[in-house]
Amino acid sequence: MFNDLERPPLDARFLQGRLVRPGSLWTQIDVLAETESTNAVVAAAASSGAAEGLIVTAEHQSSGRGRLGRTWTTPARSALLMSVLLRPTAVPAARWPWLGLLVPLAVAAAVRRVGEIPAQVKWPNDVLVEGRKLAGILLERVDGPAAVVGIGLNVTLRESEKPHPAATSLALEEAATTDRATVLAAVLRELATRYQAWVDADGDPSTILPEYREHSATLGRLVRVELPNGTFLEGRARDLDDDGRLIVDTPDGPRPLAAGDVTHLRTS
Repeated sequence: MFNDLERPPLDARFLQGRLVRPGSLWTQIDVLAETESTNAVVAAAASSGAAEGLIVTAEHQSSGRGRLGRTWTTPARSALLMSVLLRPTAVPAARWPWLGLLVPLAVAAAVRRVGEIPAQVKWPNDVLVEGRKLAGILLERVDGPAAVVGIGLNVTLRESEKPHPAATSLALEEAATTDRATVLAAVLRELATRYQAWVDADGDPSTILPEYREHSATLGRLVRVELPNGTFLEGRARDLDDDGRLIVDTPDGPRPLAAGDVTHLRTS
């Protein structure tokens, strides 16, 4: 069991005043007690013409989703569970996939800044701390056109509550803060800064690549990749190409991968 001292609820009015200001990317924030999926809520709002900058966060998700259809479930108030609506209509459609790399960069930067722990990004869209998964991102394109970006970040998850041995949380990593409002505001500020620079540059990957290379936990590593068709390949993750694909050097030559589930291999 937990109480409000250990896991206090988010204050929608406080967050609205802190984040929704003239000139800000963020236009509205809704805090839900529970929902099946914040991504589904934002996708429905997008289809109804909601403005860019909508934020929906929930204290608990009953049917949260991760990549490849996996479920994302955490105890109530133990995580940041939120989705935001973005409409980068000035960016060529071919460059929209870079959003899936930009968002985890913003999350990792926020964690390093306010949590003071060494967060990195794992291709394509996880946030790790020394190999342990702290956060996951789910990017979905919907009619409009619009992008719905879902973020799940473990904050006060305890050892006994971990859904997987490789999971972690800000509390387990002894972060400088586990205040969800502080972390949420930091994530959204880092995201707004990077997103605006990317949009202003017409989605130019050069606004993302240098930072991604610096904070990648995947590049330079031996990896095993499960491909969408169920096959596997192994090799060394060398770089990203201009489409955001992971280039893996295999015994049969370099392979650019647009999607896949990556496992970092230990070196003997």
